[in-house]
This record gives sequence, C-alpha cells and structure tokens, in this order.
Amino acid sequence: MTTAEQYPYDTRLNVLHEQLELIDEKALADAAPPPWYNQTLCQVNGSVVRLGVIRGEYHWHKHDQDDEFFYVVEGQLLIDLEDRLVTLSPRQGFVVPRGILHRTRAPERTVILMVENVGIVPTGDVDARR
Repeated sequence: MTTAEQYPYDTRLNVLHEQLELIDEKALADAAPPPWYNQTLCQVNGSVVRLGVIRGEYHWHKHDQDDEFFYVVEGQLLIDLEDRLVTLSPRQGFVVPRGILHRTRAPERTVILMVENVGIVPTGDVDARR
C-alpha cells in the first residue's frame, strides 16, 4: 500500500465543504499551489469530489477496490493505460475501472474534478511505478 507522504503531491484529504455550502471551484483552482494539488471538496453519499490542479506526471498505480472518474474543467488530461492513451479536453470525462493500472499526465496546467469512493487512497493501493 502506498501513502500520500511517499510522493511530492499536495494531497489534502480533508473535506473542505459541508452540504449546503457554496463551492467556488475557480477561486480554489486559482489559489492552488503548483505543480500538483489535490483537494477534497465535498462528500456525496459514499463518494468524494476532489479538485485537482496539475501539471506534469503522476506515478503509475491502480486501485484494487475503487473506480475513478476524471472530468476536465480546463487544460488537457492524458490518462495512460497499459494498452492505450486517453486524451481528455475541457468538458470531457472518463472512468478508470478498479484494478486497471494507469497514470495521469498534464502537459500544461490542467484543472480536473474527480469523483471517488470516500476511502480511496489517491496514490493507489500498490506501488506500480515502472
């Protein structure tokens, strides 16, 4: 199992907003420190919505029990899978199913929203770096 402390990402797992609170994604994204910022925005039932402001590469990893949904707000997100590359532009989304080895990359500053199970470890369940 990996932990967020092993990697140079600014990963904040605290829930920033409770129900019935306004969430200003743009203000949060504009204030995000570079190059890799991940903040849990809110919890919806058994899932969380996270904001990512990223540039560069994440490490190869997988989640054995959890699917991940990525949605691009601005920029471009590349999702490397073992057998193909998925390129997402603004207003496009993609689900990486549980157990699938993947890596996300952003050639430029990119703002994304992620929907994940509340208990997911963002860095993955196993160290799968190549």
